[in-house]
Amino acid sequence: MMQQQDLKLRHGGKILAQALVGHGAKMAFGVPGESYLPVLDGFYDVRDQLQFIVCRQEGGASYMADAWGKLTGEPGILFVTRGPGATNGAVGVHTAFQDSTPMVVFIGQVGNDFAEREAFQEIDYRRMYGQMSKWVAQIDRVERIPEYVSHAFHTATAGRPGPVVLALPEDMLFSEAAVADAPHYKRAGAAPSARDMQAMQDMLQSAQRPFVLVGGGGWTRAACDGLRAWVEASALPAGTSFRCQDLFDNRSPSYAGDVGIGINPKLAQRVKEADVLLVIGARLGEMTTSGYSLLEVPVPSQKLIHVHAGAEELGRVYQAALPINSGYPQFVEALTRVDLDGSAWRERTRAARADYETWTQPQPIPGRLQYAEVVKWLDGKLPEDAIVSGGAGNFSGWVHRYVRCKGFRTRLGPTNGSMGYGLPGAVAAQLAAPQRTVIAVCGDGDFLMNGQEFATAAQYGAAVIALVVNNGMYGTIRMHQEREYPERVSGTELKNPDFAAYARAFGGHGELVEETAQFAPAFERARASGKPAIIELRIDPEAITTSTTLSKIRAQALKSGR
Repeated sequence: MMQQQDLKLRHGGKILAQALVGHGAKMAFGVPGESYLPVLDGFYDVRDQLQFIVCRQEGGASYMADAWGKLTGEPGILFVTRGPGATNGAVGVHTAFQDSTPMVVFIGQVGNDFAEREAFQEIDYRRMYGQMSKWVAQIDRVERIPEYVSHAFHTATAGRPGPVVLALPEDMLFSEAAVADAPHYKRAGAAPSARDMQAMQDMLQSAQRPFVLVGGGGWTRAACDGLRAWVEASALPAGTSFRCQDLFDNRSPSYAGDVGIGINPKLAQRVKEADVLLVIGARLGEMTTSGYSLLEVPVPSQKLIHVHAGAEELGRVYQAALPINSGYPQFVEALTRVDLDGSAWRERTRAARADYETWTQPQPIPGRLQYAEVVKWLDGKLPEDAIVSGGAGNFSGWVHRYVRCKGFRTRLGPTNGSMGYGLPGAVAAQLAAPQRTVIAVCGDGDFLMNGQEFATAAQYGAAVIALVVNNGMYGTIRMHQEREYPERVSGTELKNPDFAAYARAFGGHGELVEETAQFAPAFERARASGKPAIIELRIDPEAITTSTTLSKIRAQALKSGR
C-alpha cells in the first residue's frame, strides 16, 4: 500500500477526475459551471482517457448520461452546476430512477462557508433529489472524494441499478489533499437458491398457460442470449415490458410482443389468462400492467413468480407466489439447469407468435404520408445493430409496434414518459458506438424540448438521423383532451419551425417528407451526407394513434355525452 508521503498533493477537481477514470468512466456529459471549475481543470489532465461532452442544456445532458448507462451498463456520468443547473438536470435523474439506469450525478454546490444562508443558487440536494435517487450525499472533505466516488459507483450498479447524486461544495474542490485513488468498483448481485429454482420449475411444469415477461435494467448481452435460448428450448411464450423490447430478440418464435402502451389486445388477454406468470426484471409498474389491470392488486389471479435484483421491489405492489431476489445474469445461469417439457403449451406459443405477426403488419392512416409504411421500411433496411432512440408521445407507438428489435441494446427510450429524450439519447448512443447506425424518432413537440442538442451532435460529429414526426400539436395530450372534453381544444396546438432548415443552420443535413414515396430517397441522402440530419415527416393530424383517428375519438366522446 502507498504511504502518505509518497502521494502528491492534488486539488479536489483533479482527485475527482482521476477517480472517475479509475472506475472506468470514458465519457461525462454536462454544462460547465463556475461551481465546479476545479473539476474542469481535472478533466484537462485526463482528456486522453475521459471526454467531457459539452451540452447545451442540463436536461439534454442528463438524458445523454441515462442513454450511456442503458447502452453500456456502466454508470452514466452527469455534471451540472448548482441551483438552476441541478433543476434542469432533474429530468434525466427521474428517468434513470424509474428506468433502473445506473447514473452518477455531480452537482456544484456553494462553499461550506456560505452554506445554509440561501446563498446564490444554493439548494439542499438531499431534499431535492431524495425521492428519485438511490443515494444523495455531499462531499465536505477533499480527502474523502475517492471514498464517496467508490460508494457512488457501487450503489448505482448494485441490486436494482439507479442514480446517485453527489454535491460538491466549491471550497472543497479547491482544497488540496494527498490521497490514494480507489480501485475499480466491483458489481455485486444476488443469486437464486436451489430451492427457489426447484419451486419455479415445479410451478411452470404444472402450468397449462404460462407466460414469461422480461424487463428492467441490469441485464447483459450474455444473460439476454441465455434467457432466449432457455425460453425457446422450453417452448414458452415471452413478452417484454414497456420500452424493453431489446432484451429479447423480436424475431424469436417465442416472442409475443411488448406489454406496454398500445398493447396488442390479444396479448393483453394472454397475460390475463396466464396461470403462471414468470416476470424477470420488470417492476410491474403502471405502463406494463395497463394501469394495474392485467394483474389484480395485491394478489394476482396468475401464480406470479417475480424475479428482481432489488429486494425492495418484491412485494411492493404485487404479492408473488414465489419472489426471487436475484441479479439477472445469476438467474439465467441457474436457468441452464432447469428443464421443462413444453408440450402442454407449445401450441399456445405458436398462436401467440402468429398474433404478433398479424399485429405488426402496417395499418393505413389518413393522409399522403403513411407513417407505418415508413417505419416498416426502416425495420427492413436498418442494420441489425442499429440503435433507435425515441422520446414520449403517440408518435412512438408506430416504432413500438412495427420496428423489431434484433439485438441487445438497440432501443432507447424513457419508461417514465418523459418528453425530449429521443435526440439527446441518440447523440449519446452515437458517441458511445460511432460505428453503429443511430436513429432518433421524435414528435414535433418532443423534439423541440431538447432540439438544441443537435448542436452537440454537430460539434462532436455524431451523425445521428432524427425523424421529426410533425402533426402540429402535442398529440398525446390532444388525444386525451378530445376523449374527455371533445371539441374544446386548449393548450395543445403548435406552430413549428422548418425542421429541415433548422438542421442546416447547425451545419447538418435537412429533408422534408410529405408523401410516403419521398422517404426512402430522403433517408438515403441523409445517411450518405455523413452529417447529423433531420428528416421532417409531415403527417395528417387525424393519424393520432396506430389504431384510431382523432375524429373517431371525438365522435365516441360526443356519443357518450361528454
